[in-house]
Amino acid sequence: MFDKRYYYLIKIQYLGYRFHGWQKQPDVKTIHLMIDRTLKYILKDVRFKTLGAGRTDAMVSANEAALELFIYNEPIKEFDEFLALFNHNLPQDIRALSIKEVDNKFNIIKDSKLKEYHYVFSEGQKNHPFCAPILTTILEPLDVALMKQGAKLFEGTHNFKTYCYRATDKGEYVRHIERSEIVNNTIYTANFFPKESYVFKVVGKGFMRNQIRLMFGCLIKLGRGEVSLDYIESTLQLDSKEVMDYIAPASGLILHSVNFQ
Repeated sequence: MFDKRYYYLIKIQYLGYRFHGWQKQPDVKTIHLMIDRTLKYILKDVRFKTLGAGRTDAMVSANEAALELFIYNEPIKEFDEFLALFNHNLPQDIRALSIKEVDNKFNIIKDSKLKEYHYVFSEGQKNHPFCAPILTTILEPLDVALMKQGAKLFEGTHNFKTYCYRATDKGEYVRHIERSEIVNNTIYTANFFPKESYVFKVVGKGFMRNQIRLMFGCLIKLGRGEVSLDYIESTLQLDSKEVMDYIAPASGLILHSVNFQ
């Protein structure tokens, strides 16, 4: 019997602090596991499959992530009702934002898309514990003005092998960063946040394992005076053999948006 397949693009938000990342793993809670578990409950006997637009690490959050839902034989008829039922049954730290039907040519993994990541941080003081899920506290004073200069050096096409966790000689490490900057934080606010905090914004088509956390780790070292702007420029050269030894904590990293082109 021929199975008719229906295709949907779903945008979601989640707070990653209590999850072990996106990808399903044995004996731990992950975002993908909880989404599939919820879909299985609300779709009952309808056969389905889900694919994410990418993986996030343990404790990393998303303001807007994307997944593709494949449903066999039973299409979703009322999108608003589906979203309401989906959200009613999802854990409180995961929320579905939208759903739309796409055709069989759409491929959530291979289709061209821009991802914008934010890394939220403050420096020089201990913060309220409630900040911990989405804001990294760097206790030492940092030269944020110098870090802003350093962030701009990542823009453009460079060799990012230094900023790939456990890079090998077989990978493709020349990547293009559309935008890289540090700005004052006016996006994520709460009455328990410090008076001043910052966001490291990075926009690109694809990122390697721990790339943004390694990039920000280098910027922290720059802000501490441990490396220079010239050092960052040298790590981006094709002949660079440098290995970045500091990965910034995961909980400050947020997948801000995924836009399909």
